[in-house]
Amino acid sequence: MHDRCVALRPLTIVVLCGIVAVFSLAAQADIRLPSIIGDNMVLQADMVRIWGWADAGEEIGVNLSWQKTGWTVIAGQDGKWSFRTSAPDAGGPYEMTLKGKNTVTVKNILVGEVWIGSGQSNMQWPVSQSANADQEVAAAAYPKIRLFSVERKVADTPQDDCKGKWIECSPQTVGDFSAALYFFGRELHKELNMPIGLIHTSWGGTPAESWASPRMLEQNPVFEPIVTRFKEALAAYPKAKKEYDEKLAQWKKDVEKAKAEGTKAPPRPSEPLGAGSPWAPAGLYNAMIAPLTPYTIRGAIWYQGESNAGRAYQYRELFPAMIKSWWKAWPQGEFPFLYVQLANFMQAKDEPGNSNWAELREAQLMTLDLPNTGMAVIIDIGEADNIHPRNKQDVGKRLALWALAKTYDKEVVCSGPLYKSADIKDNKIILHFNHVGGGLVAKDGGPLKGFAIAGKDQHFVWTDAKIEGDTVVVSSDKVTEPVAVRYAWADNPVCSLYNKAGLPASPFRTDFWPGVTVDSK
Repeated sequence: MHDRCVALRPLTIVVLCGIVAVFSLAAQADIRLPSIIGDNMVLQADMVRIWGWADAGEEIGVNLSWQKTGWTVIAGQDGKWSFRTSAPDAGGPYEMTLKGKNTVTVKNILVGEVWIGSGQSNMQWPVSQSANADQEVAAAAYPKIRLFSVERKVADTPQDDCKGKWIECSPQTVGDFSAALYFFGRELHKELNMPIGLIHTSWGGTPAESWASPRMLEQNPVFEPIVTRFKEALAAYPKAKKEYDEKLAQWKKDVEKAKAEGTKAPPRPSEPLGAGSPWAPAGLYNAMIAPLTPYTIRGAIWYQGESNAGRAYQYRELFPAMIKSWWKAWPQGEFPFLYVQLANFMQAKDEPGNSNWAELREAQLMTLDLPNTGMAVIIDIGEADNIHPRNKQDVGKRLALWALAKTYDKEVVCSGPLYKSADIKDNKIILHFNHVGGGLVAKDGGPLKGFAIAGKDQHFVWTDAKIEGDTVVVSSDKVTEPVAVRYAWADNPVCSLYNKAGLPASPFRTDFWPGVTVDSK
């Protein structure tokens, strides 16, 4: 069944999305499609939505190779037209022909599962720089996986199109594509035996507010400091830019001097925020998400958080609100939204302490309260000296486990242990978990590490921890009246709790004591 924007072929006047459109012969414009609709694309297996532009009132004939009869759609007075129709069986290739003043044919169309991947640099990180890159690139001959990369751009208002094109996945095309998204899609392709469409839209170093809708940021007073801070930066930009130019000129001289003397060059000065900055609230949503929202997808994966770690408490509200803004933008309800918890990073510390990265991971863990969300824990595959861990294969696999279990109803364990509750008994704290995955285990059969315990004085010490059935029992001779436990609560924690499926436990804490980012705005 087609939606109300579609007319049968004999009609020349129709109601198009509530607007009466009258066919006109004057000043006709070519039929134009958004870049996301083109050769090599993958259409979502449930429902197809196609849209574009033409002359006001232009009559457009639609013929789909998977349907016996065609029909006509009429462009509205604003030149916009669209139609929805049921998708054919998964597979292909199929074709679509649109005929008005001009004829547009879209070829080599597949039908399968479509996922979006977004976030900052760890989502942007390419296959060519991932672990075992040469082998991965050489083995990437998957013509039924199709790749689309959105050109990076900032906009002040929501846009109706972006730049990009669909390409077949091959050793010649995969190298520059998002590694996390590719490895995720590859797992789905192998497990589901279906075509997979992957839409990559990310930008390194960007905060979550850049990817949230302007309406969400404007309507929630909690996020007013974000908007105000950027407005103040814009006002201060002329002066800041002048100072930056002076520093940059001096930096160039210092670099030349260091090169001549054989010494280490100084760091480049940071450019001030200004118009067109990817840090602009909603700026990336407007340019790199809004144009995609009419396209039917199965779900989204997300890898971001590093740029918000200094405002981790705020992320507790910002991240769920951003997800909800995406759900509201796509006309298909609460689609699966799967995300990556921050990896371990920076130097390990000898004693328990506070950590804004731990607080950001906690905010990500709390976001699982939203329906249809899933979180890949990668606390075991980070690199102390590299904010971009090269092992993106496990990132993709662990995200795919959530999709396979929750979206596609496969019988797989999708998560490592997630803290559920705690009981205090005598001088011990007994921890209970969800997702025990056949049983709790310590990594490589060794002792449990990464647990710290504290009394009312809030002073944490490392503690003995033992697995007893599906619980972990924690105690310490140094804390006779324990009230709280923390696990893997550090930038780069040493930790060893897994389930028998080989998936690591998420960092967590049982206390609610204010953290180091509690007042962050």
